[in-house]
Amino acid sequence: MRNGTRRGAVVAAVLAGCGALLVAGCSAEPVGGPAARTSSPTGTASGGPPASPTASGPPAPPAKGSVTVSGEVAKGLESPWGVALLPDGDLLVASRDKGTISRVEVSTGKSAVIGEVPGVAPGGEGGLLGLALSPSYASDRMVYAYFTTESDNRIARLRYDDQRPPGQQLGAPDTVFRGIPKGFVHNGGRIAFGPDKMLYVGTGETGETGLAQDRKSLGGKILRMTPDGEPVHGNPEADSVVYSYGHRNVQGLAWDRDRRLWAAEFGQNTWDELNLIEPGGNYGWPEAEGKAGKAGFKDPVAQWKTDEASPSGIAWAAGSVWMAGLKGERLWRIPLAGATPVAEPEAFLNGRYGRLRTVVALGGDRLLLVTSETDRRGSPEAGDDRILTLTVR
Repeated sequence: MRNGTRRGAVVAAVLAGCGALLVAGCSAEPVGGPAARTSSPTGTASGGPPASPTASGPPAPPAKGSVTVSGEVAKGLESPWGVALLPDGDLLVASRDKGTISRVEVSTGKSAVIGEVPGVAPGGEGGLLGLALSPSYASDRMVYAYFTTESDNRIARLRYDDQRPPGQQLGAPDTVFRGIPKGFVHNGGRIAFGPDKMLYVGTGETGETGLAQDRKSLGGKILRMTPDGEPVHGNPEADSVVYSYGHRNVQGLAWDRDRRLWAAEFGQNTWDELNLIEPGGNYGWPEAEGKAGKAGFKDPVAQWKTDEASPSGIAWAAGSVWMAGLKGERLWRIPLAGATPVAEPEAFLNGRYGRLRTVVALGGDRLLLVTSETDRRGSPEAGDDRILTLTVR
């Protein structure tokens, strides 16, 4: 159980000292927690063409970091999942269970529904999940959404027109990609455009473990495709969007400064994982969970007991990967020198805000953190769910 009284005191102190929902200049005491086990990296390939590190590159992050809760952007959100950062700094937030996208004004904390995504069929871990803005958003105003329907998981893009009436600002969905297996659990759902402007997609194996090793299935994979949903030149197989396989349930995707792709995924009973993704790599599930040392499989860079993590979103900032934990109810920091951890992972905010779903890098040392207490597995308190601003080191 989280410490609700202490959590409420932290939020109240932030709001009282700042007088507004978003106050990036406010400060609070850094908070920390225990470390977890880590393992050695398995490679250096990236999700896009890597930039070669040089001797004059940035120094490795310190072994010990810090997290400061510097503000609260919004509260009272229902089942928030995916988040997209608009050019003006406002946010688009997906509600998994309502199938709607809302715009959150960071200056006021006000949230308003801009539209509903047609065809969303919420249930279990499915619904409206990841969001991403088109690489050409300035000109095409397209918002990409990953969602569960009655028959599959799919990706569609919708034009966002903020000049239309409130609640009617999303155009008709243009389906980019369909046929990703769906299930009551393990629907994956994270989408992100990489440094190469290609769309990367984390999927789950829906509880059917054999899908992860089936190269012809889209379940239990990381996919790489063009913005139109086509296979990309340079994929492991020319006619396939499959980029890596042997995953159980990928819900976190992020790139570091050298354009290496990192992914977080749920284990079953033993180990959750943070993986460095190589094109064509086999990450073991269900033949291997965690650092197994089995030939032909990629071992994770870091691993956690499942009650310490159950990872969802990740982001890269200040030389570290930051990973949100659902069951673990904490934010993990994995400090890296290139692809190699410089210290064991650190846990922050342990139990203070409950289940943590999504992390968004704002640039420099600032992050957004989205809670997930209203997803039917949490213990929501007044004001849940929330989006917090963090300053990290």
